[in-house]
Amino acid sequence: MGLFRKKKDSAENIVRTPEPASDDLNNYIIVILDSCRFDTFMEAGPRTIMKLGEPEDRYSYVSWTAPSHYNLLMGLMPHSSPKNVFASEYYKKDFLKFNERLGAEGVEFKSLIPRLYLPDYLRSTLGYITRAMVSLPVLNSHTPVNFGFDSWKLMPDHNDMDAMLDEMIFSPNRPTFYLLNVGETHYPYALPSEPKNEWPRISGVHGVFKHLDEHLVGGKLITDKDAPKFFDQKQLDKLRERQVETVRYLDTVFEKLFDIVPKNTYITVTSDHGELFGEEGYFGHGPVFHEKVFQVPFLEGKIR
Repeated sequence: MGLFRKKKDSAENIVRTPEPASDDLNNYIIVILDSCRFDTFMEAGPRTIMKLGEPEDRYSYVSWTAPSHYNLLMGLMPHSSPKNVFASEYYKKDFLKFNERLGAEGVEFKSLIPRLYLPDYLRSTLGYITRAMVSLPVLNSHTPVNFGFDSWKLMPDHNDMDAMLDEMIFSPNRPTFYLLNVGETHYPYALPSEPKNEWPRISGVHGVFKHLDEHLVGGKLITDKDAPKFFDQKQLDKLRERQVETVRYLDTVFEKLFDIVPKNTYITVTSDHGELFGEEGYFGHGPVFHEKVFQVPFLEGKIR
């Protein structure tokens, strides 16, 4: 029989999953607060989340959700933008951190070759169960980002991290990796308890998200014909305040997360990119080049 179990991946290919490489491996969770910029996170002052460690001011490699998640799943965490350092040396040092995160030994960049994809490496080499729950439709299970996962779920509502926690399961025999893409901090920065008809509406922007919770193929994208040329800064300031409030709310959800995860679980909390709220005429993220759209929080630690 050997040490391998047969399992089918999302493409119906047979994959060979080894027994866990060590009994001491950590469960590992990456929580991505979608669109959350560093300064709104710090203004919210989330005490529970900060129990993981001191928040770092880091920078995302890209400014849009889908490619940023691909980078993160390559193991490329937001960077600190060090000066007078060779990129190769930075990557080498940064990847060595995965040994602490996983409770493993010998993990480095070349370990991920040839596929250079963390979930595949965790599953096929270290014997992890790999799961993802995501909030944004651009990360649905049909996209290439869903590779190397045993399960991948697009949540029914884009702004309900608490519902994800109700579905989290951990094996007593195998370490588990979870990717959680959390949407409360994404436009329109709405809490699960807030009725949809009370969500803020910006003409020209709202149309893109009007059917955010309708994931059926053939769903129509509605655009507003009466979109104004410029945004009202007072309105944008209120939107920024809403993002701050979503972080404060999520801090209470993290209390539940910390309660349900097993001991020896390592958690990384970060964002895929930041957000612009009128700075120099910009709003949102994506085709935007501005420091605030790359500046994200980063903190991590182990639940013992």
